[in-house]
Amino acid sequence: MSLLKEFRDFAVRGNVVDLAVAVIIGGAFGKIVTSLVNDIIMPPIGLLVGGVDFSDLAIVLKEASVGSDGEAIAAVTMGYGAFIQVVIDFTIIAFAIFMIVKLINNLKRKEEKASTPPPPTVNKTEVLLEEIRDLLKSGNNPS
Repeated sequence: MSLLKEFRDFAVRGNVVDLAVAVIIGGAFGKIVTSLVNDIIMPPIGLLVGGVDFSDLAIVLKEASVGSDGEAIAAVTMGYGAFIQVVIDFTIIAFAIFMIVKLINNLKRKEEKASTPPPPTVNKTEVLLEEIRDLLKSGNNPS
């Protein structure tokens, strides 16, 4: 089998196409969630904590300075605010995905329940006749 034919078979396989679609939709969904967090959720949280913008929070490890040659040396900071922002983004994305999966699972359960035929009803007369048959086979007559 040639390398090109093998690659074509791999690339058009259903799972690869599904994965590609999922990655593209996931990227777009990530942008929506980032906007939701940055533009809608974080401003009220920042207001609650005194107008603090989380993305600007940082610990300065070394102050900015000017080198001996007159060139500015940037400050060395540890931006924990950006980390908080990413954790909040992740939490919201994880919760949104959880809710979507939960909705899909509920729909699947309803679909399975609707497609599963109800168990056959047993007629009481048939049950009695089966019991009589079994008694006659075993030779234990109730009389």
